[in-house]
Amino acid sequence: MHHLGFFSKFFNKKEKKASVRKRDLLSIEVGDIVEYDLADYEVVGKITYRQSNYTWYSYQLLGETNILWLAAEMDDELELGIYEKIQLPEANNFPNKFVFNNKNYSLDESGQAEVTGEGRSSSLTGQRIRYAEYCDTDEESFISLEEWDSEVEASIGYPIENYEVKIIAGSH
Repeated sequence: MHHLGFFSKFFNKKEKKASVRKRDLLSIEVGDIVEYDLADYEVVGKITYRQSNYTWYSYQLLGETNILWLAAEMDDELELGIYEKIQLPEANNFPNKFVFNNKNYSLDESGQAEVTGEGRSSSLTGQRIRYAEYCDTDEESFISLEEWDSEVEASIGYPIENYEVKIIAGSH
């Protein structure tokens, strides 16, 4: 089994040099440009999360005036979200419910994940984080909590469709 993995890695590497693979939302690389909502963002960081055999991704998008995170995962279908960091004092307790901007959020899923980081996120590699995902009553927005070391980061996001995002592969 392991040998196969090694060989397929080896051959993919060779293949990759010959042709630039068309990017999809699960294979965006640091250095790519992502176009969203009429603005261009540079992908400056990438985080890969693994929980047992399930993997999802978060890309750090640097815009002219803001930083967004694009989350991508393949469940039954491709699910995408755009997230921004927020201040949420009660996040430290990983509550089951809370109110933010007059909306009620309740816990949707939580767990732990192993993390690999690239680009600006590379220092995160090897960490095991605790996470929780909440959604509002109308399922229009999500709040995601992640505990890094002892700091809990909160971000708010909303689902988007893949046609809303265009990927321009970086020069490498």
